[in-house]
Amino acid sequence: MDLLKRSTYFYDLPEELIAQTPSPVRDMSRLLCLGKADGSIEHKTFHDIIDRLKEGDCLVINDTRVIPARLFGKAEGREGEIETVLLSRVEDVEGEAWKCLTRPGKKTKVGQRVVYSDELQGVVTDVLEGGIRVIRFEYNGVFAEILDRVGLMPLPPYITEKLADKNRYQTVYAKTDGSAAAPTAGLHFTPELLKKAEEKGVEIVRVLLHVGLGTFRPVKEDDLKNHIMHAEYIKVTKEAADRINAVHARGGRVIAVGTTSVRTLETATDESGVIHPYEGDTSIFIHPGVKFKCVDAMITNFHLPESTLIMLVCAFAGYDNTMNAYREAVSRKYRFFSFGDAMFIE
Repeated sequence: MDLLKRSTYFYDLPEELIAQTPSPVRDMSRLLCLGKADGSIEHKTFHDIIDRLKEGDCLVINDTRVIPARLFGKAEGREGEIETVLLSRVEDVEGEAWKCLTRPGKKTKVGQRVVYSDELQGVVTDVLEGGIRVIRFEYNGVFAEILDRVGLMPLPPYITEKLADKNRYQTVYAKTDGSAAAPTAGLHFTPELLKKAEEKGVEIVRVLLHVGLGTFRPVKEDDLKNHIMHAEYIKVTKEAADRINAVHARGGRVIAVGTTSVRTLETATDESGVIHPYEGDTSIFIHPGVKFKCVDAMITNFHLPESTLIMLVCAFAGYDNTMNAYREAVSRKYRFFSFGDAMFIE
């Protein structure tokens, strides 16, 4: 078996197991507990995670906040609708200028003006590699508030139902605007569950990774050595690094909530296992053969076949353990992907 071959990470998934809506209650999702050492599997409910956490452990959460980054507008002088998805803010200009994906792209040449609503318009100022447009927005008021009124959540392409409540695509601890997609493992937590964890002696440490739409792009190269990861902005503060290092020093476990937290921690950790303050982009690609330096346990959802995320899980839990757990989840009709059920791997 070639663990550097994309097709090695394929599995059969019935379409009806792709969750279209969130669980009615966040912490009532199902939870598959997987043991790394022996491949053991237990079936629980997510609120049972509290029984798996130990005094002295540390939960590392990604407190990024999803912005309603999907806009629909009209291109002045042209017929038809223009879809725009905000990817990242261009920091070195005045006002609000963003790198965006537009569809259809042929209608958004440099100089094209797009009207999204009475209070929000934009002008295409540049076309970058990959067809990405730079759009300078024109508005009166507070941009974030206008975006909340006009924009929609950029749900993954496999979710076809409209989201009734925008907040269900945010974690309860979301804080810093900037993501085009949610760190979905965190969607299962409630404030009450986090409080119980702290009362048990579990530290909650915040890091930041702004999730880009590249997270949904398929791996096209069959040889993983040729796959180039998209870059995403991360931040680990000195306080967060110090607290995580202290957890390891006293023998506690660092438990990453989601693959975004995993990628953030592993980017900021040196070869001796010490995590350092870090701010900047990461394009780390974790797959079997890559050594983990910081993370001891992981909470994650069930990921797409042949995706970089299932490759990361296989690197952490072992290929055979992971694929066996996925087969078990399919046979027991777990719900998959962003709004689906969760795994705890220790």
